[in-house]
Amino acid sequence: MSLKSFYFPVQLLLAGIPSVAFAAPLTFSYAVSSALQQSPELSASQTGIHSAQAAAIPAGTLPDPKLVAGLDNFPVSGPMANSLTEESMTMEKIGLMQEFPNSAKRDAREDVANALVGQAGSQHRILQTDVAQGTAVAWLSRYYLEQQLGLLHQLEQENGLLGKTLQAQIVSGRTPLADSLNADEKQAELADREDQLQRELRSATANLSRYIGADAQQPLAGNAPDLPVDGATYLKILHKTPKIQAYNSEAEKARAQLRAAQAEKIPDWSVELDYQRRDPQFGNMVSVQFTVGLPVFAASRQDPVIAAKTLDLTQVGELRDAALRQQTNQLNNDLADYATLTRQIERIDQSWLPLARQKVTLLNASYSRGTGEGTALINARSAVLEQQLRKAGLQSQRAQLAASLYYSFAGVQP
Repeated sequence: MSLKSFYFPVQLLLAGIPSVAFAAPLTFSYAVSSALQQSPELSASQTGIHSAQAAAIPAGTLPDPKLVAGLDNFPVSGPMANSLTEESMTMEKIGLMQEFPNSAKRDAREDVANALVGQAGSQHRILQTDVAQGTAVAWLSRYYLEQQLGLLHQLEQENGLLGKTLQAQIVSGRTPLADSLNADEKQAELADREDQLQRELRSATANLSRYIGADAQQPLAGNAPDLPVDGATYLKILHKTPKIQAYNSEAEKARAQLRAAQAEKIPDWSVELDYQRRDPQFGNMVSVQFTVGLPVFAASRQDPVIAAKTLDLTQVGELRDAALRQQTNQLNNDLADYATLTRQIERIDQSWLPLARQKVTLLNASYSRGTGEGTALINARSAVLEQQLRKAGLQSQRAQLAASLYYSFAGVQP
């Protein structure tokens, strides 16, 4: 098995987004590609695959031969005691012994080793997905938080105009003194919102630095990508995603371990060839010895292990079915959330923002004619910014959800 076959293709993870630029500025595509290339977790995972492949090379080979050396028939009593030459059967022995585990056992050991390679590859693909998802979500979170902060600063400017307008109206006697507190209360509320957004921005930047290091401190560049979300296709290929395929690798390992346990009931054998040197007057000898294992107590030795491995295989299948159900449910929930967020954003674009802007237009006309109040106009302009802030928050949620879905299925062929 080649190492390449176990890597989740990076180009598929980047499909559908702008071309990669391997330098600042910090675009979305650069962040994702950089994370996939420099992730310590992925590097460690690749090392694990190399390790598993190296361990698989000798898995099905015969054990090393053994050197045999000894002394046979050495007398320890009687008239020839402690003599190497007087007893005709006393021999110095040297030889080789080779064990031959049954072929089913060797094949099963090889299958187990290959299954471990496959398992390492499956875990690597899952990790690639997690790194791509985490980087994408962190970048998008930071992108929309910066947008929200920009809109919030505009809202603070509008509130500053409201405060000045109220002060002028109080001086002219058109507004009660108590109303002057409205702008101050609003300013305190906006300051709290800014603190919260700044905290979330620092958190998003810290999350991004986990994946791309110091580059996370660079200014963002480019727009957020419009990642496609194809719910019907996702549901059809859910069983092929890395997280579900990992259970298939686990099942292969369990089947190989079951075959290895079953092979323990087949006798192994060994052969030993010895050269035995005696006193020259007696002549030297050659001996050949065969040994065969006798697994005659299978009921209390091999059979319980076989039963355990059979249950392990059954458990893997049950866990896969449970994971498939759970992820199907999660996917349906995510698709429902995505559709809801899309409708809410469309409603803001088609209803809330047009209505808010229309109100600004009407109040601006009244104010120009001298029949309207400045406070009402400023509040209406603030309402437009509030809707834009709300839209940016919803876009952030939808974009992060789209990224999670997209990278879960990137590279999965229908």
